[in-house]
Order: sequence, then structure tokens, then C-alpha cells
Amino acid sequence: MWREIARITDHASRITHPASRFENTLYKPPDRDKLAVTKRNIMRKTFLLFAVVVVLAALASGCANAERKFGRGMSNTFDIVRAGEFRRTMEQTALFEGPDAGYTTGVVRGFNRTLARTGIGLYEVVTAPLPPYGPIFTSHFAPGPVYPDNFTPGLLADSAFSTDTFVGFSGGEVFPFLPGSRYRIFDTP
Repeated sequence: MWREIARITDHASRITHPASRFENTLYKPPDRDKLAVTKRNIMRKTFLLFAVVVVLAALASGCANAERKFGRGMSNTFDIVRAGEFRRTMEQTALFEGPDAGYTTGVVRGFNRTLARTGIGLYEVVTAPLPPYGPIFTSHFAPGPVYPDNFTPGLLADSAFSTDTFVGFSGGEVFPFLPGSRYRIFDTP
């Protein structure tokens, strides 16, 4: 009699709990929580892709102002690698306040200005499609890249910039993006 009662209650529990009827089969019902997480991830990836496509479409639409702002932002962001603001600030501090200040105060001031210019560049890159297209903080920073007065790099020695294609080579700088590089192909001593 106890076996019969156990069999009936087991059968009743399988009827009330929908997942229990699939215990002895290969089919497992889908987990609703996993489906919700998957849908959220797909939406997140789709939204990110949509945002990237919108930004690229805005930049590729031919808006000269957005292109200029994006290019200026990339140039300013690259200043942390180029170190133009750092070298110029050290040079200016050494000239106006003396060599000792150039090596101490100039280094700190140059590092701060480099980080500020990089931040301005990141801001301009992110907000390139949005309307105020003019340069920002022009009272403190020049809109374009800066270099020390004793060195301004020229064009790269490359066939894209060469003027004499019949000879096969032309003048130019070897590493203009390398800080302090002053090697030019056709410089005479």
C-alpha cells in the first residue's frame, strides 16, 4: 500500500512540475534565464555596431568640418607619442627661466601640457560628428601640433611625397615622427 501511495505522489509531482517530466529523456527545455542573457548580449553588440556605423557614416558623409575636427583630434591625441608639446615647453622654460628651470619645472610643465593636449585630442575625436567644429582651449593651446622652435619636421622620404619619380629617390626626412630626428637624405654638411 505504501508503494502505491509513493507511486501516486511521484506521478502527481511530475504532473505539477513541468521540468520533471523530461528527466528520463534526452530533451531538455530551454533555460529562460540563459535566453534572456543571450538576447541582452545580442542587443548590446547590435547597439555597439550601430553606433560605430553611425559615427563612420557621419565622418564619411563629406562633412569637411567633421573631418577637420577628427584630424585635429587625432593629431592632438598622438602628441603623447610625438612629445612635441613636452619638448617645446622644456625649450621655452629653459629660454625664459634658465637651464635649471628647463630641466625641472619645464619637465613637469611639459608633461602636464602633453596630457592636457592628449585629453583635448580625445575629446575632439569622440565629438567629431557633433557641431562645435572649431578648436577648443585656443587661449591656452595652439590648435595644431607644436614643435620646439629649433626643430620642425618635414615630409617623410617616401615615394608618395617624392617629386622626382624618374631618378627613383628624392629628398626628405627619414624619421620625422621620431623626437629629435634630424637626419635628412640630401643634407650637406
